[in-house]
Amino acid sequence: MIHLDNLRYRYRSAASPALDGVSLDIGRGSIFGLLGPNGAGKTTLISLLAGLLTPQEGHIAIDSEPLAAWRDGQPAAIALVPQDYAFYPMLTVAENLDFFAGVQGLAAPERRRNCAEAIAFACLEAVVNRPAGELSGGLRRRLNLAIGLTGAPDVLLLDEPTVGVDPQSRHFLLQAVQRFAAAGHTVLYASHYMEEIEAVCAALAIMDAGQVLTSGTLAEVRRGKASALTVEMASSPPEALTAHWRARFPALEAAGNRFCFPDFAAAELAALLAELAAAGVALERMEYGAPNLEQAFMQLTQHALRD
Repeated sequence: MIHLDNLRYRYRSAASPALDGVSLDIGRGSIFGLLGPNGAGKTTLISLLAGLLTPQEGHIAIDSEPLAAWRDGQPAAIALVPQDYAFYPMLTVAENLDFFAGVQGLAAPERRRNCAEAIAFACLEAVVNRPAGELSGGLRRRLNLAIGLTGAPDVLLLDEPTVGVDPQSRHFLLQAVQRFAAAGHTVLYASHYMEEIEAVCAALAIMDAGQVLTSGTLAEVRRGKASALTVEMASSPPEALTAHWRARFPALEAAGNRFCFPDFAAAELAALLAELAAAGVALERMEYGAPNLEQAFMQLTQHALRD
């Protein structure tokens, strides 16, 4: 169990804290998602867990032991796979892996074994002798992941691990993360891609402005918000009707002919359908019920995810 208690951190000269009282419990052998826009505090939180930063307030414990003491006993047990590429482009894939395994102080036999396992896990056999700088975006992400595995970590910290990759590479990386967790390891998966969090995470926290807005299982996060209505129309409704809706539903979200009404009561549905019929607007699709992750995020933050 990873326990985070009231973590606070403010960067020098920053107007507001990057983390402002973050408390979380992350179960062992699971994939825990951190969902939030850029600037939410995800990377700062991961940096604290990786030991790159020290909490200014609060503390971190793993299996009831302070983080620093836990890391002293097993220095390679937590690995960070950062958002930026973290390898030397002039070195080959094999040379990069050997270098980073050596930096962790692994003896030669263990270094060779771990590198071979990382290559196999990330399916890099065909490119082991190619310079890293010549790899495609997807292969670079897989090399990033493989480097993180060279120390045979128990806890893997992933910060936006699929940025800039093609759909096939994204699918491979998500499957690889699930395989790693299925082997009994713990993954902290930070992303602003909601579909990825929904695909691989058993539980998550939604963060914004350095705070945890909500946390729990996917079902709990969705269930904690009021039901929402989404309608798609064959044409745009009249401006007067749109203005009328915005006055009644201040959190209304519109994208083309698709409208989302957060916190929508079922009793209001008949009136809305009557308004559409009176305006001569044909309804193509309607969805009502507990919000999906995107709608839950919108209700919590009152704005869309920022890039």
